[in-house]
Formats: sequence, structure tokens, C-alpha cells
Amino acid sequence: MSHTDQSAHAQHVVSYSRYVVIWFGLVALTALTVALAGIELGRWVIITALVIASIKSLLVLNIFMHLRFEDRVFRLFTVVAFVTFLIFIVMTFFDYAFH
Repeated sequence: MSHTDQSAHAQHVVSYSRYVVIWFGLVALTALTVALAGIELGRWVIITALVIASIKSLLVLNIFMHLRFEDRVFRLFTVVAFVTFLIFIVMTFFDYAFH
């Protein structure tokens, strides 16, 4: 096995402090979602909740699931799945907004 093959599969160490900071960020974003649910924002309440949920999912994917350290092809597949999901969400919003 060559040196490049070994370095491609090397362990990626993420410190516990980074995990704790991301966890506190996820808790804060969850609290923000709950707080915004109590405020009358009209149609914007769903949009803001989904934006916050998207940010939280990106944090989980990149940090806790180590997507940042995966191969480009795997990340590309994840981006394609996310774009497909985004298309469905946008189509749902148009149906909800103009119904």
C-alpha cells in the first residue's frame, strides 16, 4: 500500500471540546426554534424553522458524521441528495403558499 493510500484512510481526530461546542450550538438552535414557534410570524415560521433545521443537519453531517473527511464522490452523492430534498421542500412551499 502506498503512502497516499495510507494517508487517505488515516484517522481524523476531532477534539472533545469541538464536539461540546457544536452540541451547545445545536441546543441553542433548538431553543431558538422553540422560541420562534411561540412568535406569530405568519408564513415565515415554517421557513425559519426549516432553515434552522437545515443548519443543524449540516452541523451534524459535517462534525458528528465526519462527512468533511470523506471522499469527494461520497460528498457529491450527499450534495445531490440534499439538492433533491431542497427541490421537494421548495415545491411544498409553493403549494403551501399559493393554495
